[in-house]
Amino acid sequence: MFTLAHLSDPHLPMPQARVLDLLGKRATGYYNWWRNRVQLHRPEALAGIVADIRAQKPDHIALTGDLVNISLPDEFARASKWLEGLGTPAQVTVIPGNHDVYVATRWRESLGLWGAYIAGDGQKPANDFSVFPTLRRRGPVALVGLNSGVPKPPLLATGTLGEAQIAAAEKLLAELGREGLCRVVLIHHPPLTTESRFKRLTDAAAFQAMIRRVGCEIVLHGHNHRSEVARIAGPHGAVPVVGVTSASAAPGSKYGRARYHLIGIEREGAGWRIGVDIRALAADGSGCEPDGRLVFNSGAPAALAA
Repeated sequence: MFTLAHLSDPHLPMPQARVLDLLGKRATGYYNWWRNRVQLHRPEALAGIVADIRAQKPDHIALTGDLVNISLPDEFARASKWLEGLGTPAQVTVIPGNHDVYVATRWRESLGLWGAYIAGDGQKPANDFSVFPTLRRRGPVALVGLNSGVPKPPLLATGTLGEAQIAAAEKLLAELGREGLCRVVLIHHPPLTTESRFKRLTDAAAFQAMIRRVGCEIVLHGHNHRSEVARIAGPHGAVPVVGVTSASAAPGSKYGRARYHLIGIEREGAGWRIGVDIRALAADGSGCEPDGRLVFNSGAPAALAA
């Protein structure tokens, strides 16, 4: 059994900003944070989630983006220190979200600070977006990291993969499938065509067409700040698409309690059995409690267990 902890959208507390840092899109995001979002994302909730992850001792941790809010330089530096507390680059895989690329920034001063957590096996710390798709092999699992974060105009939280990244991911997933590994795709935006036009993955249809051709065992995402399940047709059956609640969601918020997913992966015959334990922040905030379980079998529809 290989265990993978999946968390997303921690939205770490935002520091005060200078007026010069708030030109363009950042101004609306900064105002929205202090007016609304600061009450939705609580550091104490995130601390409870992290404490439970440590107690569960997973084999690896996957973080699917939105560590920061409006891509301020101080946000990236603070997030870098927070990541060090979560685990080492060998223990934690990170991909960006749309808030991590809220505006165009210099890589070295932004995502480059997390480069060792982003880079695939054998790669030097990532130095630009051309690193995607990334690949990390952990036991029987192949973690394929994609980047859907692209700077967008104000009021848009959409994402885009691009033709080149989708083509590279298809080639990589096909090779990993021939090796018989459990292919786990990490992406921030839900790769579904049913999402809101203001928050959707713009090339979700192209991503789905790629999955229909080469498949994978599971797709993990964030962005919507809720735990949810969908499916994409694959060459050997439905591929589960599983989203997770924000890891810093305040109790009683519109997102519900903060959650993360503890995923157990094991071989079953010629395929895989993937169990997803939903872990929700406990009432006292000191850790988590069970909040449901999903079971997927490769090549078969998902089943919701009691």
